[in-house]
Amino acid sequence: MAAVVGGSAGGLVWWLWRTDRLLRAGERARRDEEVREAGRRSLSEVDAMSWQEFERYVAWLCRRDGCRDVEVSGKSGDLGADVLATLPDGRRLVVQCKHYAPHRYVPSGDMQKFVGTAYLHHGADVAVFVATCTFSKPAMALAVRHGVLAVHRDLLGQWNTGSPLSELLPINGSGQGDRRHRRRWKETYRG
Repeated sequence: MAAVVGGSAGGLVWWLWRTDRLLRAGERARRDEEVREAGRRSLSEVDAMSWQEFERYVAWLCRRDGCRDVEVSGKSGDLGADVLATLPDGRRLVVQCKHYAPHRYVPSGDMQKFVGTAYLHHGADVAVFVATCTFSKPAMALAVRHGVLAVHRDLLGQWNTGSPLSELLPINGSGQGDRRHRRRWKETYRG
């Protein structure tokens, strides 16, 4: 009788172990496919997202780059913290997301609100403002002055295609191009 019970228990343990291994392998394969798909996502696909999908996508980019404890607020009244996370080095990350049409720009009022809450209210060590468009000059000046990484459309394109967030932090305030570049870009986008 003891041999039958022992054999049954052993079989159950083996079955549980095997099931766990299969589930883990499936989850790994799903995550790997998600990473491959995200690397193929174009900015026009990002533009087609809803603002909620965009926030979840930015959270996914943070996870891809090694952030932990990633949370998406997904509600109004979040005081500028659409995504909260912990960077791989332990610093607190606070992200504001704006899913605007590509031809628009982020006004300074949006940046003022974020600067006013990111550090004081949310305790950010690193504050990031991600937008699907460019930033106005006053908004960009505020970002640079207060140490907010302004991820404008061009930087979002780099982050979207695999550049880690840690590589984007030092290039804050650059890359939006001059007035002629932006005019040509708008004409191309609208045309």
